[in-house]
Amino acid sequence: MIAPATRAVPDVALARRFSVAPMMEWTDMRCRFLHRLLTRHALLFTEMVTSAAIVHGDAERHLYFDPIEQPLALQLGGSDPSELAAAIRLAEPFGYAEINLNVGCPSDRVQSGRFGACLMAEPDLVAECVRAMRDATDRPVTVKCRIGIDDQDIEESLDRFADTMVAAGVDALYVHARKAWLKGLSPKENRTIPPLDYDRVHRLRARLTPLPVMINGGLETIDAAVAEMEFMDGVMLGRAAYHTPMILAEVDTAFFGDTAAPITLEAVMAAMADYAETELSRGGRINQITRHMLGLAAGLPGARQFRQILSVDACKPGAGPEVIRRAMDAVRPRDRIAV
Repeated sequence: MIAPATRAVPDVALARRFSVAPMMEWTDMRCRFLHRLLTRHALLFTEMVTSAAIVHGDAERHLYFDPIEQPLALQLGGSDPSELAAAIRLAEPFGYAEINLNVGCPSDRVQSGRFGACLMAEPDLVAECVRAMRDATDRPVTVKCRIGIDDQDIEESLDRFADTMVAAGVDALYVHARKAWLKGLSPKENRTIPPLDYDRVHRLRARLTPLPVMINGGLETIDAAVAEMEFMDGVMLGRAAYHTPMILAEVDTAFFGDTAAPITLEAVMAAMADYAETELSRGGRINQITRHMLGLAAGLPGARQFRQILSVDACKPGAGPEVIRRAMDAVRPRDRIAV
């Protein structure tokens, strides 16, 4: 098994001030390369990968990442403590900054595997998983959860769940400020229909201090995320960061006090074209890269043509990095400014 090149593990406690949420089929290594161009300090997450896939499948394919992606958290799905521990031991040589357990995904497939949000009904089992994970690594072990599921009382049940995690030695919690309705709502509906309850997460964080608690769900702008820092130890953005990625260029200044000039759209596109050259030489396809770039020019004149080139032209036979350069040409020169 080939691990990434050695690189010092960054200060993940600081990086948690702002993180990009793990999103299935979205936050793959090519997406993370793009996001790391935009923010040097934020914590990035892998897509959720099951412990079974790592232990019984191609571990290197699931675990390999480019060191440039650090700080990077590995998100695992599973409910078998020994299998989770085995997966972490396989992940150890790769040097992830943090290991996170998914207790928030509401999909039917995840429920059938007895992991994700359905585990909020089994806090004692999750605690066993956390303890086994901690015994397998010296990296921080964290949990991402919802405020509750189905008919749970979000006051009593969330406090019990959180207290059980604290007793198990969890290093931090990421809390999506919505319930997950496992009966009656699709995974897509669960991202928007259950009402947001930021106040409930604020109360949880106040109660659990000094345990770091980060908030997730419905945050769409950097200003909204900064406002949450009055109450929270960190914020996590998902869909907004993916669909309008240039907002990530604001993160290092707003959350980490970095005074370096934010990267420009033109510089991002040039870097992604160079990256595409390398990836194609390794057997990758250009549309595997450009699909994550569609929102880079959101709000700019020429954005529609920009998206069309990156989505349609990138799928044509023989398409290469020139697609990225042509997409940049579709955006008016005067709008090639930092966001």
